Amino acid sequence: MVVTVIADRRHGTEPGLSSARSHSISPDRILNSRAPRPRWSWPPTVDAVAADLLTAALGVPRPVANLLVRRGYDTPERAERFLQPNLDALIDPFRMRDMEIAVARVEQAIAAGEPIAVYGDYDVDGITATALLVRYLRWRGANASYYIPHRLEEGYGVSLEGMRALVERGVKLVVTCDCGVTAVEEVRAAREAGMDVIVSDHHEPGPELPAAVAILNPKRVDSGYPDLNLAAVGVAFKLCEALERSAGRNRDKLWFALDLVALGTVADLVPVTGENRALIHYGLDVLGRTRNPGLKALLERTELAGQRPSSWQVGFVLAPRINAIGRMDAAERGVALLLTDEPDEANSIADELERINTTRQETDRQLLDEALKILDESYDPERDRAIVLAGDEWHPGVIGIVASRIVERFHRPTIVISIDRDGTGRGSARSVAGFHLLNALRECEQHLDAYGGHRHAAGLAIRRESISRFRDAFLGVARDQIAPEQLVPSLTIDAAVRLEEVDARLYLALARFGPFGPGNPEPVLAIGGVAPRGYPRIVGDNHLKMIVAGDGRTLDTIGFNLGHLLEEMDLNRGTLTIACRLRENDFQGRSTLQGRVIDVQPDTAGEPAHG
Repeated sequence: MVVTVIADRRHGTEPGLSSARSHSISPDRILNSRAPRPRWSWPPTVDAVAADLLTAALGVPRPVANLLVRRGYDTPERAERFLQPNLDALIDPFRMRDMEIAVARVEQAIAAGEPIAVYGDYDVDGITATALLVRYLRWRGANASYYIPHRLEEGYGVSLEGMRALVERGVKLVVTCDCGVTAVEEVRAAREAGMDVIVSDHHEPGPELPAAVAILNPKRVDSGYPDLNLAAVGVAFKLCEALERSAGRNRDKLWFALDLVALGTVADLVPVTGENRALIHYGLDVLGRTRNPGLKALLERTELAGQRPSSWQVGFVLAPRINAIGRMDAAERGVALLLTDEPDEANSIADELERINTTRQETDRQLLDEALKILDESYDPERDRAIVLAGDEWHPGVIGIVASRIVERFHRPTIVISIDRDGTGRGSARSVAGFHLLNALRECEQHLDAYGGHRHAAGLAIRRESISRFRDAFLGVARDQIAPEQLVPSLTIDAAVRLEEVDARLYLALARFGPFGPGNPEPVLAIGGVAPRGYPRIVGDNHLKMIVAGDGRTLDTIGFNLGHLLEEMDLNRGTLTIACRLRENDFQGRSTLQGRVIDVQPDTAGEPAHG
């Protein structure tokens, strides 16, 4: 089992809960460690007749037709609907339970001039949902304000403190965004204080629903809504859509808000399927030419200004800048950025977010270094099937990021806990495929003050004196439920091709599978029978750069953070297969195809060469 170590910045790092150790471990092995090489999962054969039909009907290359069939788009009609998302196919918002009630109550508040408050969450999904709804309500002439809890002072979700603050403002109607479906006590208190509450959320409901005027949540057992995967900003959009319908208008005026919808939906890592796929697809178009001063200011501080960003760029370049404000400070500034119509104010807040994001990056790097040093004293990959770390006064805003990075490095479920001066611990947990994190925490709940989340990520509250017992219980669950093969990452190959098939036509056809994300990953190609032309080299910060040749063709490739593969490749023993994604690389005004390498293996295992 893993030794839980309490890291105390005031007194150095000490094995505060246990100092048992099976053997000494070289620090260099941990600090320079990397995730195990992935196990490749090769694509299954497909129905050749269905693939032939798609090739003929759609004019796509055969590997693309095979991939469409594998992903369930096995007829020309299904494939066309997938490849060309359509906003006209959005689901009627009134199919969601309580939507009519919610619309009637909001319309009543607008007509009477009642103060309305949107109660959001501090992550990107909650911030964009709040901004979207407040913008819409104000456009309708409503007296609308907002409230975002402070992550470090209030924690997640609707709080009694927050509800009291809204009572003092004279608010009569509260609409939650990205929270509230489990706030039974808080909603009861609000109603007793004379406020009505509409819950707009997308999280799993608890055993008891709050006594709200309406609860809009596609995950309600009785919601009646066919798409369960909307983000919170998607649910807020459906409420706006229903309000427009009730006012006798079509949805055209709402398309301007799809930039916020795309940003929040991508950032929350919900499946990019169904309605989400259409909302993101068109939202990225709107984001590329956004009229929102706050988003424009933020884009100008990245390399994304003036272009249609990809979902990857939104998730890893734009969203972290907004997320940082909620992790490190008051997330209300993020909402202010997205609500302002003044360019000067937008630029000022965007500069503030840039500074805070830089601080966030420095903080999580420092905490990751500290965590790795603790693992030097305790971690044994042959023994440990999970990792639990705790530290005094670790910044709770970045422990989730650090947990994710430890999972990437060691491929073990990981929990990182920050302990306050009063002994209260707040933890963030991240998992690996096949290990249901929330269920595992449920088996250890006797040691926890609170917990919540889902299969892949969760949060918890715990007292310092309970951490050791919790650690033993959690690691026991991991030991019982995680098979050795689950500790090795899997790389799914979507198509095995020869280099002669890799051209602009293939790239453009694969690009139509976007936007990419959970439920719709970017296709991975295995290109076999290639050999490096010249000698591969390391560029930048440990990036593997090489040109591969085969079938009379060449392809420029780069593998970010894969410099270590150069030591492992035997360039004198035949050809290679590279696993990569295709990208367009612009350099000095010239655009060429580039393979973004994920892994490399020798052509010796007899895997399929085509398909």
